[in-house]
Amino acid sequence: MSVLSDPGTECLAELAALLGGRMTQNAAIRERHGTDESFHPTAAPDAVVFPRTTEEVAEIVRICARHGTPVIPYGTGTSLEGHIAALRGGISIDLGQMDRILRVGAEDMDCTVEAGVTRKQLNAYLRDTGLFFPIDPGADASLGGMTATRASGTNAVRYGTMRENVLGVTAVLASGKIVHTARRARKSSAGYDLTRLFVGSEGTLGVITEVTLRLYPQPEAVAAGVCPFQDMEGAVNAVITTIQMGLPVARIELLDEVQLASVNRYAGFDYKVAPTLFLEFHGTDAWVKEQSERFGEIARDFGGGPFRWATEQEERSALWDARHKAWYANQALKPGSRGWATDVCVPISRLAECILETKLDIEESGLVAPLVGHVGDGNFHLSILVNPDDPEELERAEALNDRLVRRALAMDGTCTGEHGVGYGKMGYLREELPDAVPVMAAIKRALDPQGIMNPGKIVPSEP
Repeated sequence: MSVLSDPGTECLAELAALLGGRMTQNAAIRERHGTDESFHPTAAPDAVVFPRTTEEVAEIVRICARHGTPVIPYGTGTSLEGHIAALRGGISIDLGQMDRILRVGAEDMDCTVEAGVTRKQLNAYLRDTGLFFPIDPGADASLGGMTATRASGTNAVRYGTMRENVLGVTAVLASGKIVHTARRARKSSAGYDLTRLFVGSEGTLGVITEVTLRLYPQPEAVAAGVCPFQDMEGAVNAVITTIQMGLPVARIELLDEVQLASVNRYAGFDYKVAPTLFLEFHGTDAWVKEQSERFGEIARDFGGGPFRWATEQEERSALWDARHKAWYANQALKPGSRGWATDVCVPISRLAECILETKLDIEESGLVAPLVGHVGDGNFHLSILVNPDDPEELERAEALNDRLVRRALAMDGTCTGEHGVGYGKMGYLREELPDAVPVMAAIKRALDPQGIMNPGKIVPSEP
């Protein structure tokens, strides 16, 4: 049972006095702010506020702290493990109006943005600078939310995840204190690495309001390709060989035959329905050509081909747009269903074994569950399509998800490669890191003694 109090009239009155019309208790808005893209049920906050500055966020948190009221940061609502659900009521802090790009350091290849800036917004702004920000989780998520969930995506195999690309954050702690975790130097040995502490904290330690990010030169040439394989084992082994040989692919995505059929239908493509790799190479014209040819040789050794290449921007964009919208395309495979999204990540040497066992498990379950993966780093996802009104089908989906996660843990993998923990995978986190979770809980209590920051996520929140 929660020890937190509901936001009584006094708390709401103070917030209304601070923000005026930028606080609302409208039912539809509250419901939207308690619903993400996951299968988890809606848990609406008691009110939603729309700050415009870090200082306003700090004052909102101070008010909530005085009244013991939960605080739930909100970006764009695209998370997949119930991160934004107001499990114990409280105030949703929507950072969407904090959408300024504060600084771009072209010579240092970095920038500082407010938390509500989205990745597409940033890259549109950077277009004429010769730089870009590569982390691409698919959805046009906010950069504050991507930092909070330690997002990655299709480019992670070359450019890393948010963990490698966040240089510093400004955050508001549970007391309302504003903290800056780092300066702009590319490396530092000065004290604890508080930046990494906030990257992946999912709003449980504070509200991230500004982020300083690493930028990269826009590649001179880009080539994207689609390569079908005779079977799943060949496709996965081609990926493993590519990574082990050090071939510098920018993106390498695996779609099983179910997912490929879904993408074909949604985007109007006519790709062969088979286990398929979507790839992208960045570099000079000569470099891209050479690496593409080397990958072609690897693919042929494992029963892959023929390639279909796209070098024009419009064609490449259409290809990746179709890949990113696979989640929505999947819903059409089983009308009336909802997607139960889950992901795991394993050492790449165990990837083929994990995927092949998972494919057999899906077949035995009788469920429709397209598989797609950022397989260059051992991460893959299932979209389990279920009828939310069918208890027996829900039970089978839960069992499939459970077996998937336990299989990954048995292979020294993780319960989530990029979706995060939220509240959907809290139990698995305790199994994965039994010695570390109590340390996380101690940090949580030290920074949030009342347990008001996004309670019920990652670790227990009770004081």
